[in-house]
Amino acid sequence: MIKHIAAALLAFALAWPAFASTPVNVNTADAATLAHSLDGVGASKAAAIVAYREAHGPFKSVDDLGQVKGIGPATLERNRSAILLTDASGNAPAATPTPPPAKASTKASKPAKTSGE
Repeated sequence: MIKHIAAALLAFALAWPAFASTPVNVNTADAATLAHSLDGVGASKAAAIVAYREAHGPFKSVDDLGQVKGIGPATLERNRSAILLTDASGNAPAATPTPPPAKASTKASKPAKTSGE
């Protein structure tokens, strides 16, 4: 009985890396999706991935993720097969455009009306 349980646990442990991560596009996914999909990536590492992507543009290779604080070689290797860089059609995402600066109002403000006292 114990041998059967031990064998089952060993088989499960060996199979675990095969389904530990879910394919995810690191160039489009939000932090919650990244944290849920990637093995060893929690909320803070996922937020760091999104922040890095917003500051530096889309990732061009899986190894580029190694530039993100907290993402090391072991995390990259555990998730390499699940990290997608393009959408389903194979197109890389467009860089997020920087919004134009807010325009100052050109209308002059009118002085407040006073009651005729």
